[in-house]
Amino acid sequence: MDVSLSSWLVILLAALAANLPFLSERVFGLIPWRSAVKPFWLRLLEMFCLYAAVGLLAFLLESRMGNRFPQRWEFFAVTGCLFIVLAYPGFVYRYLRRRQG
Repeated sequence: MDVSLSSWLVILLAALAANLPFLSERVFGLIPWRSAVKPFWLRLLEMFCLYAAVGLLAFLLESRMGNRFPQRWEFFAVTGCLFIVLAYPGFVYRYLRRRQG
Protein backbone atom coordinates (compact mmCIF):
# COMPACT_ATOMS: atom_id res chain seq x y z
CA MET A 1 0.00 0.00 0.00
CA ASP A 2 1.49 3.34 -0.98
CA VAL A 3 1.63 6.42 1.22
CA SER A 4 -1.15 8.31 -0.54
CA LEU A 5 -3.64 5.46 -0.34
CA SER A 6 -2.93 4.76 3.31
CA SER A 7 -3.24 8.46 4.14
CA TRP A 8 -6.66 8.69 2.50
CA LEU A 9 -7.71 5.47 4.23
CA VAL A 10 -6.82 6.89 7.65
CA ILE A 11 -8.63 10.18 6.89
CA LEU A 12 -11.77 8.36 5.73
CA LEU A 13 -11.76 6.05 8.75
CA ALA A 14 -11.23 9.01 11.07
CA ALA A 15 -14.22 10.84 9.57
CA LEU A 16 -16.43 7.77 9.92
CA ALA A 17 -15.21 6.98 13.44
CA ALA A 18 -15.65 10.57 14.61
CA ASN A 19 -19.30 10.62 13.53
CA LEU A 20 -20.24 7.12 14.70
CA PRO A 21 -20.99 8.07 18.35
CA PHE A 22 -23.50 10.69 17.22
CA LEU A 23 -25.20 8.65 14.50
CA SER A 24 -25.87 5.48 16.51
CA GLU A 25 -27.55 4.82 19.85
CA ARG A 26 -25.41 1.70 20.25
CA VAL A 27 -21.99 1.81 21.91
CA PHE A 28 -19.34 1.59 19.15
CA GLY A 29 -22.20 0.85 16.77
CA LEU A 30 -22.45 -2.71 18.17
CA ILE A 31 -23.51 -2.91 21.82
CA PRO A 32 -27.05 -1.74 22.71
CA TRP A 33 -27.26 0.83 25.51
CA ARG A 34 -29.63 0.10 28.41
CA SER A 35 -31.74 3.25 27.93
CA ALA A 36 -33.24 4.70 24.77
CA VAL A 37 -30.71 7.54 24.49
CA LYS A 38 -26.95 7.43 25.11
CA PRO A 39 -25.72 10.17 27.45
CA PHE A 40 -23.34 12.81 26.11
CA TRP A 41 -20.45 11.70 28.35
CA LEU A 42 -20.64 8.22 26.83
CA ARG A 43 -20.51 9.70 23.33
CA LEU A 44 -17.35 11.62 24.30
CA LEU A 45 -15.76 8.53 25.84
CA GLU A 46 -16.63 6.56 22.72
CA MET A 47 -15.08 9.31 20.56
CA PHE A 48 -11.86 9.16 22.58
CA CYS A 49 -11.64 5.37 22.22
CA LEU A 50 -12.27 5.59 18.47
CA TYR A 51 -9.60 8.32 18.20
CA ALA A 52 -7.14 5.95 19.87
CA ALA A 53 -8.15 3.08 17.56
CA VAL A 54 -7.69 5.19 14.41
CA GLY A 55 -4.36 6.45 15.78
CA LEU A 56 -3.21 2.89 16.40
CA LEU A 57 -4.16 1.92 12.84
CA ALA A 58 -2.26 4.93 11.48
CA PHE A 59 0.75 3.99 13.62
CA LEU A 60 0.69 0.42 12.26
CA LEU A 61 0.41 1.63 8.65
CA GLU A 62 3.28 4.05 9.18
CA SER A 63 5.44 1.33 10.73
CA ARG A 64 4.85 -1.02 7.80
CA MET A 65 5.98 1.63 5.30
CA GLY A 66 9.40 2.17 6.80
CA ASN A 67 10.60 4.88 9.15
CA ARG A 68 8.26 5.67 12.00
CA PHE A 69 8.51 9.29 13.08
CA PRO A 70 8.46 10.06 16.82
CA GLN A 71 5.40 12.06 17.91
CA ARG A 72 5.21 14.52 20.76
CA TRP A 73 2.25 16.08 22.53
CA GLU A 74 1.77 18.70 19.78
CA PHE A 75 0.93 15.99 17.25
CA PHE A 76 -1.72 14.49 19.51
CA ALA A 77 -3.20 17.91 20.31
CA VAL A 78 -3.56 18.75 16.61
CA THR A 79 -4.94 15.35 15.58
CA GLY A 80 -7.34 15.37 18.53
CA CYS A 81 -8.67 18.75 17.46
CA LEU A 82 -8.95 17.51 13.88
CA PHE A 83 -10.92 14.48 15.09
CA ILE A 84 -13.32 16.81 16.94
CA VAL A 85 -13.74 18.92 13.79
CA LEU A 86 -14.46 15.77 11.77
CA ALA A 87 -17.20 14.91 14.31
CA TYR A 88 -19.02 18.20 13.70
CA PRO A 89 -21.52 16.86 11.09
CA GLY A 90 -22.62 14.07 13.44
CA PHE A 91 -22.92 16.52 16.35
CA VAL A 92 -25.08 18.85 14.25
CA TYR A 93 -27.24 15.94 13.13
CA ARG A 94 -27.76 14.72 16.70
CA TYR A 95 -28.14 17.96 18.69
CA LEU A 96 -28.68 21.00 16.44
CA ARG A 97 -30.95 19.78 13.65
CA ARG A 98 -34.61 20.74 13.95
CA ARG A 99 -36.96 17.85 14.55
CA GLN A 100 -40.27 17.76 12.70
CA GLY A 101 -43.36 17.50 14.86
